[in-house]
Amino acid sequence: MKRVLLILVMIIPVLGPVWTQDLQAVKPEPATQEFSYVLADVSFISDAVFMGRRDTVPAPYLMPSLGYYHKSGAFADASFSYLISQDDARVDLAVLTAGIIFGKGRIKGTIAGTAYFFNEASYNVRSETVGNLTGLVSYTWGTIESSLQAMTYFNRADDPDIFTGFTLGKALGLKNKTWVFRPTASVFAGTQNYYEAYYNTSRLGNRKSSGRGNNLNAASTALVRMEEVTKFKLLNLELALPVSFFKGQFIFSATPSLALPQSPAKITGTDIEYTEDLKPSFYFMTGVSYWF
Repeated sequence: MKRVLLILVMIIPVLGPVWTQDLQAVKPEPATQEFSYVLADVSFISDAVFMGRRDTVPAPYLMPSLGYYHKSGAFADASFSYLISQDDARVDLAVLTAGIIFGKGRIKGTIAGTAYFFNEASYNVRSETVGNLTGLVSYTWGTIESSLQAMTYFNRADDPDIFTGFTLGKALGLKNKTWVFRPTASVFAGTQNYYEAYYNTSRLGNRKSSGRGNNLNAASTALVRMEEVTKFKLLNLELALPVSFFKGQFIFSATPSLALPQSPAKITGTDIEYTEDLKPSFYFMTGVSYWF
């Protein structure tokens, strides 16, 4: 169980919303044997939010996944995201991830690579990305963990983006440590080539298909420019409260999150010039996992 919890904790920043959850300090009834296993998961997320940015039309996803985790720390995972909005229902994204988890004492780390396969009609803010490389290192201070993350996102047509993130979290266990609450606070910074590409394919009347979305100027299908997309900026402050319940080989989880986007972009184009109005985004993720 100890190994399972450690791996689940370390892959969360790679496969899902970016936070670190080290449950070792509050793990339920650990076993000392290390072993390989398969993890099946079905999750729901209420909206696609990335670096505090989202489309004006919510993108709720149902996300089944299946992964194999070797006792050496190597893992591979495959998943897809099914869009379940009222006017759009489709497989919007498929994801393949592989990496390795390592650790010694209070220090743990993850290195992973991910490939994205977006539906051509997707209006996800990351829909112009094709993959990423992620590295994460964390250090535990009792029940408090600090983690540093570095990510490179590769875009379909533009230069890659570089992001960094820092997270603080505190583990709180209840009822023989089968319930775990982990409030976290994170800060993220990076570049925004992906965001300019998204604006030119999924906003301002430039939708890739007839799907709904922000339509600030439906007549405007000309390319727009975003100032300082290659400049490294503070992008997002995020608060989250992950909650997990462990029952045998099942893990039930729920995470409400509040994203506070920073550094609004200035958009320019034919007959268009404005600074975007960034607003806080509340979203949540819930799911059930089974390992065997």
